[in-house]
Amino acid sequence: MRVKGKNVIVTGGASGIGLASVVRCLEEGAHVVISDLPDSAGAERAAELDGTHGGRCLFTPCDVTDTAQVDRLFTTTVEELGSVDAVFANAGIGGIGPSDQVSDEDFLRVVDVNLTGVFRVARAALRVMYAQGSGSIVNCASILGMVGQSQTAAYSAAKGGVVNLTRALGIEAAPKGVRVNAIGPGYIDTPLLAALDDEMLQGLISMHPIGRLGRAEEVANAFLFLASDEASFITGTTLMVDGGFTAGKS
Repeated sequence: MRVKGKNVIVTGGASGIGLASVVRCLEEGAHVVISDLPDSAGAERAAELDGTHGGRCLFTPCDVTDTAQVDRLFTTTVEELGSVDAVFANAGIGGIGPSDQVSDEDFLRVVDVNLTGVFRVARAALRVMYAQGSGSIVNCASILGMVGQSQTAAYSAAKGGVVNLTRALGIEAAPKGVRVNAIGPGYIDTPLLAALDDEMLQGLISMHPIGRLGRAEEVANAFLFLASDEASFITGTTLMVDGGFTAGKS
């Protein structure tokens, strides 16, 4: 069991990729903190999973745009569990619209959650992990951190920032025993895509050479690997989980 006995934090852990990652870590024997917004389903999900996985799951509310809340998340986790061995900085929001019509406020909101929020989480994690002399941070990037897409200026800019932030932190943290990597998901079959009509859905599927959308569990498995000691010689990189999306067009 790759993360047995480890203490793991997953931001944006109440649904989608985050929740799938929480479940996989619990299945592999970890203690897991679900972190999400106060009005999310995080408390309910944590209570359910805590009951089915031997008291190894708890919920701590956190808005990643608030430095005090992020710092408190890590302080509380150390108080409760004693350490933070792995973190998945997964919390994020979407942002689609013509660039000439995107307001400053909308652009900055997407960047604040998807890039600065990732940095806030990483900074708090590094402070704890440096003291421990060990740890693994995994940031959630995107295919749009590697390639551009029309009408995603803020989102693509933020995710591109996550990719290079990961490189910089990976180099900086390596001498102190901490690894920093990222995951770049393609389009994943989550409830967020449920509102799309069949034509749009098929359009998304066609962008992936593998011929389908990804599953949240497949991204979770990548996180599990990067969080584990099996990835002990991997840092500063982005693992694409995208069905070939960024490999190019056939």
